[in-house]
Amino acid sequence: QVQLVESGGGLVQAGGSLRLSCAASGFTFSAYVMGWFRQAPGEERELVAAIDWSAIRTYYADFVKGRFTISRDNAKNTVYLQMNSLKPEDTAVYYCAGSLSWLGRHVSNYNYWGQGTQVTVSS
Repeated sequence: QVQLVESGGGLVQAGGSLRLSCAASGFTFSAYVMGWFRQAPGEERELVAAIDWSAIRTYYADFVKGRFTISRDNAKNTVYLQMNSLKPEDTAVYYCAGSLSWLGRHVSNYNYWGQGTQVTVSS
């Protein structure tokens, strides 16, 4: 069955870095646009970054531009999110998701979802 398993979350001080990974299985990973979303308590789930099938195009939300980098390894069926210069407002549960089309920015555009990984940034 389809699985997306995130890892790499944790507690970090402001200014620090984390690298999230999302391992995919059960579907043709290279045929899917992959995105990272986040959801803070009481907030809607929002798109953070996305990468197309061949890693040619990437998208970043304004609030992470210059700090986060999305990448993928189709041979390993894995998508990554390198997060640098973390801020307390980056605290959220981070989800990876797969979509057949570019570029959907809403949760409804994505077919597959992971269970999420908590990122907490202390001040």
